[in-house]
Amino acid sequence: MDVLAEATRLKREGKPVISMAVGQPAHPAPAAARSAAARALKTGKLGYTDALGIKSLRQAIASRYKSEYGVDLDPGRVAVTTGSSAGFNLAFLQLFNPGDLVVITRPGYPAYRNILAALGLNVVEIAVGADTGHALTPEAIEAVERKNGARVAGVLIASPANPTGAVHSRQAIAELDAWCADRGVAFISDEIYHGLTWSGEESTALTVSDNAIVINSFSKYFCMTGWRIGWMVLPEDLVRPVECLAQSLYISAPELSQIAAEAALGGTAEMEAVRAGYQKNRALLAERLPSLGLPFAAPMDGAFYAWVDVSSHTNDSMAFARQMLSEIHVAATPGRDFDPVDGARFMRFSYAGDHSDMVTALDRIEGWFGRR
Repeated sequence: MDVLAEATRLKREGKPVISMAVGQPAHPAPAAARSAAARALKTGKLGYTDALGIKSLRQAIASRYKSEYGVDLDPGRVAVTTGSSAGFNLAFLQLFNPGDLVVITRPGYPAYRNILAALGLNVVEIAVGADTGHALTPEAIEAVERKNGARVAGVLIASPANPTGAVHSRQAIAELDAWCADRGVAFISDEIYHGLTWSGEESTALTVSDNAIVINSFSKYFCMTGWRIGWMVLPEDLVRPVECLAQSLYISAPELSQIAAEAALGGTAEMEAVRAGYQKNRALLAERLPSLGLPFAAPMDGAFYAWVDVSSHTNDSMAFARQMLSEIHVAATPGRDFDPVDGARFMRFSYAGDHSDMVTALDRIEGWFGRR
């Protein structure tokens, strides 16, 4: 966040900052979503909705699971949330008690660790890498239980993952789900980068189980970060408890964003064109970064991130990121937040931006390395 704040300050000063730090698409929300929102604003009739969301939006989300994955999903199991962040809060509050042991991957999205810790939960980060296929395994979780002398209460995975872009295969998801089901362990699958898988299988946990809690969002594939709209798919026995909790905490997701989100689900042709742009950026980074002495520490199988090893240039990725921003006005994210153990060796580059900006940023880095 310090790097982002500094990038914002430099932009305000008129500096030509190019950000490869933020996981935010450069493209706006789908035209259909913006048009639907404009029509809704003209009526002025916006207010609270059902805590679980507008019925037609929940039905549309359920229909997407049928068309994309062949999953017959009861719309009654869908809960619309104020972004995926609210979904995580609701899941953690409903599923766990203070002191419970919850497993996540390292490297991983820092908000998982921070929210779980704030709720008084014991977070165990399991290192994943090439030797594990960048995926979490039941064997690794059992090793954690032996080491801690306590049973795990919850397992959280992200596929595709932030910051690595790693993708869990359907088999890997099925094995984790079966392990959790056998032991009464909560299994949460973060699928907010679905639609942005480049290699391997894009499998929702719903293809193997009705027990998993799935969390997704309109922020990434649908380019709707600022609309703060997401959803959860819940086992039937959790729908009512989550509904009551959501009503107490949020009342409902914003009606305007829900209206826009429903329209966005019909705008996939536009989003597929945006997706093609990410693929072009991905190919550019795949060619240029290794040639700059920035090898990939994980395959770019999904999402829009490159997780790279910067140890040939620095042993402090935070200082390196600050220097790069200061001297050539290119922002990237140091690895410390994603990996508090080994993160000083790594950085995350986002390729969600404009292609010409990506080219310029890489040219600046190449020239900078040549002068150092």
